[in-house]
Amino acid sequence: MPLLDTSLWSGKAHIGGWTVPTGKTARVIEPATGETLETIGVATPDDVAEAAERAARAQLAWARTPYTERAAVLRRAGDLFTRHAEEIQRWIVREAGSVPGKAAFETTTAAQECYEAAALASRPLGEVLPSAEPRLSLARRVPAGVVGVIAPFNVPLVLGIRSVAPALALGNAVLLKPDLRTAVSGGVTIMRVFEEAGLPADVLHLLPGDADTGAALVAAPQVRVISFTGSTAAGRKVGAAAAEYLKRAHLELGGNSALIVLPDADLDRAASTAAWGSFFHQGQICMTAGRHLVHASVADEYVERLTHKAEQLRVGNPAKEDVALGPIIDAGQRDKIHALVGASVDGGARLAAGGTYEDLFYRPTVLTGVTDASPAYTEEVFGPVAPVRVFSELDEAVALATATPYGLALGILTADVMRGLDLAERIPTGLVHINDQTVNDEAVAPFGGVAASGTGARFGGAANIEAFTETRGITARSTQAPYPF
Repeated sequence: MPLLDTSLWSGKAHIGGWTVPTGKTARVIEPATGETLETIGVATPDDVAEAAERAARAQLAWARTPYTERAAVLRRAGDLFTRHAEEIQRWIVREAGSVPGKAAFETTTAAQECYEAAALASRPLGEVLPSAEPRLSLARRVPAGVVGVIAPFNVPLVLGIRSVAPALALGNAVLLKPDLRTAVSGGVTIMRVFEEAGLPADVLHLLPGDADTGAALVAAPQVRVISFTGSTAAGRKVGAAAAEYLKRAHLELGGNSALIVLPDADLDRAASTAAWGSFFHQGQICMTAGRHLVHASVADEYVERLTHKAEQLRVGNPAKEDVALGPIIDAGQRDKIHALVGASVDGGARLAAGGTYEDLFYRPTVLTGVTDASPAYTEEVFGPVAPVRVFSELDEAVALATATPYGLALGILTADVMRGLDLAERIPTGLVHINDQTVNDEAVAPFGGVAASGTGARFGGAANIEAFTETRGITARSTQAPYPF
C-alpha cells in the first residue's frame, strides 16, 4: 500500500492519534497546473486545544520510554523516508513546484535528520556538579514537554522534520502545523512515516492551518517551546506572542544573503555557483543569494556569464518536463516578485535577463546597476532574481554586505581561502560558505541566522539538545539535611 494512500487520511479526524480536522477544509493546489491535488482539513483553535491536551498526556509516557526504543522509532522513520522516497518526491514536485533533484534532496535529508536524531536519544543527559555540601549535585537535561513546530511551504519536508525528529528523539511530544499550500509533503508525509514507524498514539499531531491555527498553537498552555520557520514579519509576531506566554521561541526567519565575488575568483565556476544560489527552487529559499557583490575588475565578465546562464535555464512544469526552474508557489508571491523587479527597473536598475513570466513561471532574472534604492536589492525577494552590485575595495564590500537588517548566510568566492575567512569575520551572519553559494544545509550542521534572520543557529547535535530540553538541577544526600530550626 502506498504510504500516502488518501483513504488513510483525507477528510478524517484522528487517525493513529494524529489530528486531521474535518470541519473547515482547504484545497491543495498544484502551482504548475492549477489542479486540485487533495483536500486537507484546516485545524481550528479548538482542534489545537484538544491536540495539545492529548499530546501533554502522551508525552509523559513517551519521555519515560527507554532511549533505545525512541531511537529505534527514529531509525525506522529514516528507513521509511528512503523506502518511500519516490512517492514522497512526486508530492513535493507537484505540491511545492520543486524540480526532481530538489525533491530528492528533501527525502534524503529527511532520512538523515531522523538518523541523526536517533543518535540524540543516547547522548549524555547532563553533568555532575561540585557542591559545598555533602551531597550529589547534578545538572540534568529533561524534555521540554510539548513542542510546537510551524513550518513553511518552500522546503516543506525538510523544514518540518528537522524540528520534529530531534524533538521526538529527546522525549517531547510535537504539534506540527505545516503550511496549507504544502500540507501533504510537509505534514501528512511526516505523520504517516511516524505512524508506520511505531510512534505511540498522540505523541505527534498534525494541525494544518492558517494564522489563527498558529496563534492557537503558540497560546496553548501545554506547549512550552515553539520552533518557527518563516518570514521575518510573521516571526516577529510569533516571538512576541511566545514572550507574552513566557515560552521559548526558536525563530528561523528571512534573509537577503550576500555572495561576494573577489577579483581572483574562478569566473567559469562563479556563474554556475551564483545561478544556483539565486535561481534554485525559483529563489524561494531563505538562504538564496539575494545580493551579488562583485569586484569592479571582473564585474562586466561576471554579469555576462551570469546573464548567459540565466537565459539558458529552462522553466516549466517539473512533473512533466526536464527543467531547471518550476513554478512560483502562487500568484500572490509571483506578483510580489514582479513588483520588486519592476520598481527597481523604474528606479534605474538595468534588466540584463528575465523580468518576465507566464502564469506562475517566472524567468530567472539578472539586474545590474542596483543601488540602496532598488527594492529587489534591499528587500528579500523570495524569487529567482540576482541583483549585481559592484565594489572596488574590500572595506566597501564589507560595508555593502553588512548594510542589511538580515544576517543569515554569506558566500565568498576567492582563490585565497584565508582571505575569504578573514573577510567573513567582518560580516555577521549565522552561516558562512567560502568558495560556495549561500544555499547550503546538512543535518549535522548548525543552522540559523542573526538579527532579522532569527534567534541564532540551531539544529544539529548539541544545538538540538539546547533547543528541545530544559536543564534541571538535582541534589541527593545520603541522610536528611539538618537545619537550626
